[in-house]
Amino acid sequence: MSMLTPQGLKGKQYRVTGNTYPRLGRPPKKSRKVIGVLAGLLALALIALGGLQLYDIFSGRNKNASAQACATQSGKPLAAPSPGAPGDSGSPAAAQGDPHAVPQPAAVTVNVYNATSKAGLAGRTAEELKKRGFVIGKVGNAPAELDKKVPGTAQVIAGPAGAGAGTLVGSQIAGAAVTADARTDGSVDFVIGDSYNALLDETQAAAALALATKPSPAPTTTGSC
Repeated sequence: MSMLTPQGLKGKQYRVTGNTYPRLGRPPKKSRKVIGVLAGLLALALIALGGLQLYDIFSGRNKNASAQACATQSGKPLAAPSPGAPGDSGSPAAAQGDPHAVPQPAAVTVNVYNATSKAGLAGRTAEELKKRGFVIGKVGNAPAELDKKVPGTAQVIAGPAGAGAGTLVGSQIAGAAVTADARTDGSVDFVIGDSYNALLDETQAAAALALATKPSPAPTTTGSC
């Protein structure tokens, strides 16, 4: 008996008859139509979404929305930049009495002190500052705590109310050290040091002031607040 002969057939050969075999056919036409409709709807949705994004980019709506979102998160409303330079007496900061706003020389009283052993420096420097429009206060030798103790060109001293005035006076001399004390008025002390030779000329002083009051560059944003 052949190994291909099942038990119970007693030697009879088992044969497959007929000419029909199972085949994998194509899906019904109805399923293909449903798939085609879904694919078309998906393509239309993608096209519409891309067009909306392009519209936002070219119209600027996306940028404005991001800016408003950042302002909302920070809790501060968006505001236009304040006009006027820091040294402009007509700027809003100067008009509101901001102590850090740089005033005009005519609004600043300068006390000129000589901390060196060279005679006459305080008087000559005071005359030069007066020509530039400053109001001259006291002129004389430096107090004991500063006399012969200023190794640089000058030390400029101002109180909290004269921060901007101190910046203005400090720009008149190269290498001046600007420090603060507890005085309550807006006066400024100009203490001449051992390395002092002369004031900067007015053009150089204006350039030094512009550099000292130059605002820091605003950080660039790349879509985040």
